[in-house]
Amino acid sequence: MKGRVRHLILGGLVTLVLVALVAWFSAAPQWRSLPEQTALLRLSFTHGGDRSAACRDRTEEELAALPENMRARQICDRRRPPIFVELEVDGAIAFAAERDPSGLAGSGPSRLYERLLLPAGAHELTVRMRDRPDTEGFDYEATRRVELAPAQSFVIDFRPAAGGFVFH
Repeated sequence: MKGRVRHLILGGLVTLVLVALVAWFSAAPQWRSLPEQTALLRLSFTHGGDRSAACRDRTEEELAALPENMRARQICDRRRPPIFVELEVDGAIAFAAERDPSGLAGSGPSRLYERLLLPAGAHELTVRMRDRPDTEGFDYEATRRVELAPAQSFVIDFRPAAGGFVFH
């Protein structure tokens, strides 16, 4: 009986020490996901390049050589062109990259995910994208003045149905 009581007391003490250690480790070590007075800017979206730039009209001879059920006037490449994205923060280029299309045949959308740490405060953000290889300059462009709070996560997305870039 005495041995059983001793085991219960020791088991209770070990449990108490473990609970105290877990409680201390859950509150005491300070960890920050971002440095002080900084905010996180995320440029994140999926967009497929415009395939229509690579389309061409078939000649009358080409059409005549095809069976009637295959006489499509235009022929287009299956592969999508890459997209080119540029992000400017306060007048300086912070990110510029070309993203190839996804998929084995290159027929999927291009994917972009980029993180930038910025000091908290006011910033002017300009984001541009070219999704057609035959375009000089950019097909989409947006500029916003934003006020970033410390530890804030700010996202720039792209939605063609919404008119282009979305800032939130």
